[in-house]
Amino acid sequence: MKKKLVAVAVSLMAVVSLAGCSGKLSNDNITINKYKGLEVEEVATTEVTDDDVDAQVQSNLEAAATKEEITDRAVEDGDTANINFSSDFENSSGENYDLTIGSNSFIAANGDYKGFEEQIIGHKIGETFNIEVKFPEDYQEAEMQNVVKTFSVTINSISKTKTPELTDKWVASNSEKSKTVEEYKKEVKKSLEADNESTTTSTLRSEVISSLLEQVEVTKYPDGEVEDQVTEMTDYYKDYAEQYQMEFADFLEQQLGMTEDDFNSEVQTASEQTVKQKLAIQLIADKKHLTPSDKEYEEEYEKLAEDYGYTDVDSLKEAAGEDTLKNMVLQQKVADYLIESCVQVEKSDTDETTGNTAE
Repeated sequence: MKKKLVAVAVSLMAVVSLAGCSGKLSNDNITINKYKGLEVEEVATTEVTDDDVDAQVQSNLEAAATKEEITDRAVEDGDTANINFSSDFENSSGENYDLTIGSNSFIAANGDYKGFEEQIIGHKIGETFNIEVKFPEDYQEAEMQNVVKTFSVTINSISKTKTPELTDKWVASNSEKSKTVEEYKKEVKKSLEADNESTTTSTLRSEVISSLLEQVEVTKYPDGEVEDQVTEMTDYYKDYAEQYQMEFADFLEQQLGMTEDDFNSEVQTASEQTVKQKLAIQLIADKKHLTPSDKEYEEEYEKLAEDYGYTDVDSLKEAAGEDTLKNMVLQQKVADYLIESCVQVEKSDTDETTGNTAE
């Protein structure tokens, strides 16, 4: 699954504060009061347990499961029945719905009434029949609580999911690195550890940039940059409103819980923070000679393409835009430079209960 690059770019607006002081850098736009020895909340790498490995292995096996079509018998527990169903109340019908019997995703047994799924058992492809269910007393829609309803159901097809067993043969066919079960579990553990390390690094980068921004004072914003950011962020949410087929004001009220004035105020603040961050990153990169070469940029783009699930760098550039990618790479490099001298501090008991940052 591709990660949302737009969300990564827009997340520049989310800033958390931490304290620090000493060591300055400045230009006509900003002053950075401190950039070395920034304090950040301690970020610990999560240990990978045997249970974590087993869970991931099982997930991998289930992802490799195959579906076997059943044509010569009735529905049994554990089958997936593709059904059409309907009743006489709102939102009570569906077509070509895959229902796994035993998943407990439909109305369960209640009193003398059997559950929806168990009443599918025993019926064959092509059959149309009625079933009665009684909605639970705690059903989310009050008017349906303890109500008995009749559904008409048609069986379109029956299938069964077959999950492979973890064997040396399966491993050899599904792993490029392992040939035995033991080797495969080690491979999975190593992969999970790499994922955890990546998450830790990402979190620490975010923390140190947030801490840096607390040390930045803006003298003036470059002409038009904040306005351009406001337009970009506003257009981003207007596109969402169009996808929902809603008027922008209605979208803001119903989906975000805010008025247009509130939205404009928050976007203005977020845009200023985004530009402030960009200026700070660029200043440190310039002063400390951290700007990557063209070759280094391309190498990082290849890593990003892999991380975000793109087939190649060109498709990544088309989706995100090269300016966005350059900003991401530069921010990562500056963050890594800041991490080298940062000080990780423990989160106090007070902070854990109140959510305040450590000082």
